[in-house]
Amino acid sequence: MAPDLRGAQWRKSSFSGHDGGDCVEVASNLPSMFAVRDSKNATGPALVFTRSEWSAFLNGVKAGTLSA
Repeated sequence: MAPDLRGAQWRKSSFSGHDGGDCVEVASNLPSMFAVRDSKNATGPALVFTRSEWSAFLNGVKAGTLSA
């Protein structure tokens, strides 16, 4: 069953610039999950993470242990 994202409040990084560009949006207001989507395809699919998964991701980014 797909998660209910109807109440998601999406936000873009301040680093995305004014033209929209190639960005992702994050919804952090959902109960017990975070959602990520492509800003160019707002009606397309979203990746959904538990709070602990999202925290591990952010910690990896901050620590520099993730690479592209």
